[in-house]
Amino acid sequence: MSMFPLAFAKMSGAGNDFVIIDHRRPLLAPAEQPDFARRICRRKFSVGADGLILIEDSYVADFKWRFYNADGSVAEMCGNGARCAARFAYRSGIAGKTMHFETIAGVIEAEVLDEDETVSVLMTDPVDHQPDRTIDVDGRSLTVDSINTGVPHAVIFIDVETIPVKEWGREIRFHRVFQPAGTNVNFVRLLPDGRLHVRTYERGVEDETMACGTGAVASAIIAGLRRKVQPPVQVVTSGGERLTVAFDQMEGRGIGNVRLQGPARLIYEGLLTVESLL
Repeated sequence: MSMFPLAFAKMSGAGNDFVIIDHRRPLLAPAEQPDFARRICRRKFSVGADGLILIEDSYVADFKWRFYNADGSVAEMCGNGARCAARFAYRSGIAGKTMHFETIAGVIEAEVLDEDETVSVLMTDPVDHQPDRTIDVDGRSLTVDSINTGVPHAVIFIDVETIPVKEWGREIRFHRVFQPAGTNVNFVRLLPDGRLHVRTYERGVEDETMACGTGAVASAIIAGLRRKVQPPVQVVTSGGERLTVAFDQMEGRGIGNVRLQGPARLIYEGLLTVESLL
């Protein structure tokens, strides 16, 4: 295939890892991209990642992205991916330290901070908050809040250390109340020092990931609405990294000005060969 060898970067946003490709000169037809994502994101057989990000030209912003989960499905938004895409664009000369880029969820504003690897993203305002749903899972009755922070999330306050995240997460992800799109699932514990410990089952990856940016945001907002915390909220991820979620609680007008801040690390750069698809 003529596009190989193909330059790429491997980046990690608090343990959520991504393959990022400068796709401003189109190499893959849209119909080919889901299968390409599935093949490239395979661990042990290819690069391995939670998702694939293609950076493309935009008429209304500094750039736009095409974001694919590891299973080839399209995600509307990804907070950790957004920070990685922003730092990639800054390092590649595609955008300045402050930038805007297109996603399916809307135009996102991001800023690469002076700490270099730290990036702040202004998220879209959350929608579709549904509190106090009761769902039976594995013989237990769980209270679930749901909210869309760019993608749909369920939030459950529980002892996160002892639960089977993958099994319960999968059952809730496919539960009838969240169909047809399904949902990401966040299990949350309020720590004694006021931080939140969040473990997330991500649809599209179909497993617990080391971090989920939109999940951290959803968890922090629900905790704020339940008067458990005050913003800015410190979130500890499954991988032990820390994310900061800030937002405004506007009386009678819901939640706005949501910002997610955390690391976006460049792990390595390289060249894909055609054998990465085999």
